[in-house]
Parts: sequence; structure tokens; C-alpha cells
Amino acid sequence: MKKLLDYDPYLDKSLSQEQLAKLKLDPESNIIFARQDYWFKDGISLGLDRDKYYLMISAVDEFLERADAKLKKDVPSVARADPDTEQKIISEIEKERSESESGLGMIFG
Repeated sequence: MKKLLDYDPYLDKSLSQEQLAKLKLDPESNIIFARQDYWFKDGISLGLDRDKYYLMISAVDEFLERADAKLKKDVPSVARADPDTEQKIISEIEKERSESESGLGMIFG
């Protein structure tokens, strides 16, 4: 999963110019998670199921629809969380971001 999230084919030095040109024509290949804001957290850090990992993606709706289909195809065990769990994840991540940003503000003034 982490490899799928971090991979950007346009930064892959092993691909030829011809291969890159073909990628531009393939809509699925242009679902690049590395170019989106996303958070991949283990359940323990979010106060949820310790045997699961949770992914939150901040992107436009068009990307999210295509990303959902790609994730389900490439990682069959992926399933959307129920609304209560989604809200808990969003709240925890927003809290973490806020704390992180205020910490940087103190460091850099």
C-alpha cells in the first residue's frame, strides 16, 4: 500500500520517454497519490482497531472517485470506513495537523 501511495511514475528514472508518453494517455496511470495530501495511519495511533490501517486523502472529488476504484482494484482488502469512524479519523488528523502547525510557529516565530 505504501509503495502505491508514494509512487510517482513521472519521477521514475527507469522509465523511458516513450513509456512516459504512453502514461500520459492512460487515465489510471495518472492517479498519483504522491501528488495529493494523504495520511496513512495505523489504527492504534488513531485510537481505533489495532489491526487496521487508515487512509485519508484530501483531493478533488474527481480524483477521489478514480482513486477509490484504483485502490479497490489494486488492494482488494480496502474498504471505506463507516461515517462515525471517518469522522473520528478526520478529527484526529486535523488535531494532529493543528498541533504540528502551532509547534512550527513557535520554532520559526
